[in-house]
Amino acid sequence: MTPTTATVLTGKNLIAGEESAQGESTFRARDPKLGIELQPSAFDATAREIDAAAKAAAAAFEVYRRTPAADIAKFLERIAENLAAVGDALIERADQETGLGKPRLTGELARTRNQILLYAGIVKKGDWLDVRIDRAMPDRKPLPRPDLRRMLMPIGPVAVWSASNFPMAFSVAGGDTASALAAGNTVIVKTHPAHPGSSEIAARAIISAVEACGLPSGVFSMLHGRSPEISLALVKHPAMKAGAFTGSLRAGRALYDAAGARPEPIPFFAEMGSVNPVFILPKAAEEQCEQIAEGLFNSINLGVGQFCTNPGVAAALDSPAVEKLTRLIAERFSKAAPGSMLYSGIRDQYVQGVDHRKGLNGVKAVLTEAAVDPAKTESGPAFFQTDAKTFLATEELGEELFGPSSIFVRGSSKEDLERVARSMAGNLTATVIGTPEDLTAHRELLALLEMKVGRLIVNGYPTGVEVCQAMQHGGPYPATTDSRFTSVGAAAIQRFARPLCYQNFPDALLPVELQNANPRGILRLVEGDGTREPIS
Repeated sequence: MTPTTATVLTGKNLIAGEESAQGESTFRARDPKLGIELQPSAFDATAREIDAAAKAAAAAFEVYRRTPAADIAKFLERIAENLAAVGDALIERADQETGLGKPRLTGELARTRNQILLYAGIVKKGDWLDVRIDRAMPDRKPLPRPDLRRMLMPIGPVAVWSASNFPMAFSVAGGDTASALAAGNTVIVKTHPAHPGSSEIAARAIISAVEACGLPSGVFSMLHGRSPEISLALVKHPAMKAGAFTGSLRAGRALYDAAGARPEPIPFFAEMGSVNPVFILPKAAEEQCEQIAEGLFNSINLGVGQFCTNPGVAAALDSPAVEKLTRLIAERFSKAAPGSMLYSGIRDQYVQGVDHRKGLNGVKAVLTEAAVDPAKTESGPAFFQTDAKTFLATEELGEELFGPSSIFVRGSSKEDLERVARSMAGNLTATVIGTPEDLTAHRELLALLEMKVGRLIVNGYPTGVEVCQAMQHGGPYPATTDSRFTSVGAAAIQRFARPLCYQNFPDALLPVELQNANPRGILRLVEGDGTREPIS
């Protein structure tokens, strides 16, 4: 199989390098802008196919986990090359399936390739393994100390669920897959049913890399499926050792619960929902009114509001400046054009949420319903306003409404802003817009937000997640199921590893990373001090 064959779509499941279509149940993607079904039909995975993929992943893991780091890095680099080779076809099909537009998808493909290459570099360097060595102290009194050497090891076959809003970067070849493969794990991807075609193109690029690098075919498999039962069967399979998911709270929580209820519970890393509050402080509102209105409006409406970091709540202290600010934002919303959302299910949930919010007491709405065409999966932006008392008394106003919408909350005191912050559940981000004087005066607000989010932003906007060493894309529940980890950036690899300590092992039998000579030259903590030098 070569990357060029990836443009010939079959709709079949791809299990350990082989096409499979054992079931009779099929479905088709739909072009959200044109309202037409796309060929070919995709085949829902059967229980037998799920079992075959899981068993192949388990068998391949025994080989792949021992693969030298340099070879894993080459494999990742080959995946990135293959994605470039099928880039035009991948972008074309992803645009048909999502309506996100070729410019946006071109950038997303570049991001996807870059994050794969980031992990290739991390694997080569090896420092992520967190090696810790405490040498034996046979003469220590009252008891001798054994030789202890600890490092991270791959966890086992990982199940990955593709997201709807990023058909490349959080999909088949996205960050979850790349970081799991980089850690030495095999992967099974359950595609998102809204984009089976682009998923197949990316999957074939990975399978081609598996073959070219001489790796076991079970290193990677791809399964289609609409039914929640398919996802539940995958997470419950005894061969699976971890899962990663990006999507709704309802689906993520169901899979997380299933992962925890297994006879052998497994870690399940779900990113599920976030309102990403923005707090606008008084002097900034006075001095930067126009800029804030423009910046906040653009952030809310980016990609028709379909970003996990979309700012769904903004809050400020009531004042003439804030009155002007909300008027400027409302004007922008009232003139905004509708846009096609990813698929009809997301649009329907958004419209229902907007209609419900319109009927709430104490909530004022600015809506743009003109020229909305349901056949094109269109929806209009919606801007709501309320006061802090209403917001605090109406729990649902603090919940995610996925789409181009936000609610502006006006408080009457600094304590109101703090109460709003304290009332919020976990989020991926929180933003504070303020002058240096503002920030000093609202230190307590900043301290409160530290406990609520994974990324705290000053004088910026949350949309846009840099793929780098320091990024944290996670947060307290319900933003994610485990706030200690990130799904974006270098540290995402740590989700799919577990520590193993070797005691009193002969040097020659240790993994090379733990051997005295340190042949890879990685950073190790020896007797508590970081060094790349060999030890005696």
